[in-house]
Amino acid sequence: MVEIIWTDPALQELDAIAEYISLGNPAAASALVDQVFKRAERLADFPQPGRCPPELPNSVCRELVIPPCRIFYRENMGRILVLYVMREERQLRAHMLGLK
Repeated sequence: MVEIIWTDPALQELDAIAEYISLGNPAAASALVDQVFKRAERLADFPQPGRCPPELPNSVCRELVIPPCRIFYRENMGRILVLYVMREERQLRAHMLGLK
């Protein structure tokens, strides 16, 4: 089992998405956050279920899709770094993941 580390940008974006959803449906916002954290925790045992982001086909990053979110992560020295969370409809840019 590997350690899951959430970056500040990932947590901030997840919080912003949940806050927006909670304006109309607080229960749905809470359920989404729970689902995102549960799926991320599974990466500790099974780090490869995510796909390569279509926008970055040769990247070391992978993603999980949990509508309406995309969760980007990568393995690094026996750890899983959750790099970024964003809404599905947004377009991914390499700088969002700290990539050049």
